[in-house]
Amino acid sequence: MAQTEDLDTLLAAIRRTFDVDFEPLQVDGDTLQVLTIHNMQAHLDKLLHTRAMRNPLKDLPLWAKVWPASFVLGRLLRNYEPEGKTLLELGAGCGILSLIAARYGFSRIVLSDVQEDALRFARANVLRNHLEDRVDVCHVDVTAPGRDPRFSPGFDRIAASEILYLDELHGPLLKFTARHLAPGGKALFCTDMARAKPHFAKLAAKSFKITEGRVGVKSRDEEGREQRRLYTVLILERP
Repeated sequence: MAQTEDLDTLLAAIRRTFDVDFEPLQVDGDTLQVLTIHNMQAHLDKLLHTRAMRNPLKDLPLWAKVWPASFVLGRLLRNYEPEGKTLLELGAGCGILSLIAARYGFSRIVLSDVQEDALRFARANVLRNHLEDRVDVCHVDVTAPGRDPRFSPGFDRIAASEILYLDELHGPLLKFTARHLAPGGKALFCTDMARAKPHFAKLAAKSFKITEGRVGVKSRDEEGREQRRLYTVLILERP
């Protein structure tokens, strides 16, 4: 699943819709270059004007946001013996979690989403950070039936941040995880406690051994005020 577009061609396609530039993002002393939208308000106004936004949770470009949960989960993956393991990121958006995880020794990372714009941004981020030899970007729909033949060996780790906000995805997501998690593998899901979904953990417990943890994160808001947020991390293993 090699990347098929060069960065300049990809950026030209993206810029037909979005005003974008790469901006530096500091992560544990390293710097990632992340493609950032500058005309977000104009894009939202266009969606409203054309009545293209029928369901805000599905139609808003949430994939473009850099979610703090991606940092929480990305760092946590270091604790689960990444060297030589495979990783699938679901609902990756612009791919921050995979960009972070690529530094930890995974033998293969697949960064996935269902939104084509998200996949374009993710591909651009992978290429700009010179990670195309370690990270593949592809369309993955967890609601599709059956096992995806592209992933027949399964993955040692499946990870997703802020993917549980749509309740109707919980069942399909768990079935997908059961089909594509390799023996002895672990699936990790990270969510801000303000958006926690206890129902997902109860549903997952029917098929998996569940470990749940809490991670507190200090950060600063746009006005420089310190704030602390709490994240829940669910770890699923086969019983």
